[in-house]
Amino acid sequence: MIVTVKTTGVTPADVLLVARGDARVEIDPATVEAMATSRAIVDNIEASGRPVYGVSTGFGALASTSIAPERRAELQHALIRSHAAGIGAPMPREVVRAMMLLRLRSLALGRSGVRPLLAQGLADLLNHDITPWVPEHGSLGASGDLAPLAHCALVLLGEGWVVGKDGARQAAAEALHAAGLEPLELAAKEGLALINGTDGMLGMLLLAIDDARHLFRMADVTAALAIEAMLGSERPFLPELHEIRPHPGQAASAANIRSLLQNSHIMDSHRDNLDHAVQDAYSMRCAPQVAGAARDTLDFVVSVCGRELISVVDNPVVLPDGRVESTGNFHGAPLGFAADFLAIAAAEVGAISERRVDRLLDVTRSRDLPPFLSPDAGVNSGLMIAQYTAAGIVAENRRLASPASVDSLPTSGMQEDHVSMGWAATKKLRTVLDNLTSLLAVELLAAVRGLQLRAPLTPSPAGQAAIAAVEPFAGVPGPDVFLAPVLEQAREVVRRRDLAEGLL
Repeated sequence: MIVTVKTTGVTPADVLLVARGDARVEIDPATVEAMATSRAIVDNIEASGRPVYGVSTGFGALASTSIAPERRAELQHALIRSHAAGIGAPMPREVVRAMMLLRLRSLALGRSGVRPLLAQGLADLLNHDITPWVPEHGSLGASGDLAPLAHCALVLLGEGWVVGKDGARQAAAEALHAAGLEPLELAAKEGLALINGTDGMLGMLLLAIDDARHLFRMADVTAALAIEAMLGSERPFLPELHEIRPHPGQAASAANIRSLLQNSHIMDSHRDNLDHAVQDAYSMRCAPQVAGAARDTLDFVVSVCGRELISVVDNPVVLPDGRVESTGNFHGAPLGFAADFLAIAAAEVGAISERRVDRLLDVTRSRDLPPFLSPDAGVNSGLMIAQYTAAGIVAENRRLASPASVDSLPTSGMQEDHVSMGWAATKKLRTVLDNLTSLLAVELLAAVRGLQLRAPLTPSPAGQAAIAAVEPFAGVPGPDVFLAPVLEQAREVVRRRDLAEGLL
């Protein structure tokens, strides 16, 4: 697989291919030409002696400090070393790879005034599977992701750390030497161009979009399975009921759930029963309203990322007419807001899932299923504590859903007096989605147990597929077993795409 970086940038699919699929990165010749043209403008400005931020001056609160021509390359190297000030555990490989590709993309748009060899240097790191050690703490999403990007840039200089093949920290110089790569020497403006961007936030958000899109579909699957196991009604999912409240995500979710409930002997068994509840509980009946609203939120996030992917995110920027202008385009507010919105939505998809699990396990509300889905409750506890685990995760997601983007802290001598906290917002979104995977795994296991306990009634084809996926490691309802490995394997079923893709 090859991803070609063009003057138009890259696509979300390109980012996924490089971050998760290890695609090779190539730079289009037209992109090289655009960068060379932009660089010539910077060279002319530098030769003229005109003061320009980041070219002949210091940075941030030191912007009024003039830098002598003979020290401007030193300035760029010092910038990278001083800004590589993160601390904590390394960010996942996929995040770092996405971040490097997106910084390369930004440089390739031809507005940063850097030489093409800088972009090629980032491509070389990706193509030789060299992953900089990027600590989790350091970015405020202020002038973009300064510290994380500086840790990437430092590796281009042959300094700093990379993540070795064994996961341990390794000197960058050793990794470059092993790959046959030479360290780069920076020219004026280039250090600043390597770190002044929203690429870490954007990379995490693009990865989160891919995960959320799958998990929201999987939430429809587990909801349908739970509704079927609890002898719920399919009538709330009729299309005409959602046409009169035309939220697109809601209609899509309702259609999914209704489709999954078809051809079920379990559903047929109570369809005409006059004793059947007139209305199901909200966690069943309102599943499309919650998962659908999450889908619509996701659509908004997709639109934000689409705009960011074609944006020049740097400061200062080099305009085609020769001007070099300062901007605020590096501020991460659009991405921070989007990440916080999506975290709220994903947390609620998990919360309503846990409510269905609780209902499945409660003998007073589960419509004749045994307590905690154990055929021999009392001696056995069934899935009682699995619901405890789910409740604890819901509580954590509620804490994580508190927005990071409202929590600005001023820095750089009050020059950067409002920051986005976009890095924190996108980082915690990843945790929320990972937690949602666990919550849907608990619901999947509980729903399958409920369907198994409805025998000899035959479940829907969706229910049969879920049983076939879960029964090999979870077995059939019976005496208690060591539950943690069962839940881990249920998580893997949720994480994989094959069950949802096979049903919807």
